[in-house]
Amino acid sequence: MVGPILVTILVPILVGFLMGPWPLTAYTAYLLAVTASSVTLASIQFNTGGTLDNAKKIVEEGTYGSKGSITLAAVVLGDTFVDPLMDNSGPSLHILVKHQNIKSITLLPLIIRFGLNLFQ
Repeated sequence: MVGPILVTILVPILVGFLMGPWPLTAYTAYLLAVTASSVTLASIQFNTGGTLDNAKKIVEEGTYGSKGSITLAAVVLGDTFVDPLMDNSGPSLHILVKHQNIKSITLLPLIIRFGLNLFQ
């Protein structure tokens, strides 16, 4: 987990200060990719959580087994695994996207003033 966090913190800073403000326009593609992949991942995780929660309710009603069956034990285990994933991953991905965008906008005046502009 340290590696991805360092990438999200250091990439915009290094790109801006080493290459100047104009390569940050290419960095906008990175921001778009972060946003698109986060939305996709969050929707998959939310749908998985809802599906396993519904599967648990269906099995508890007696459709594919009943209380005390192996099927119910498997579905409860899956639901237990997915609940934290569903509850925590979406908000944390939202924070990642906001962090990337706010950091890029906030550092832009410093990058314009103190950037090395290696491509000029």
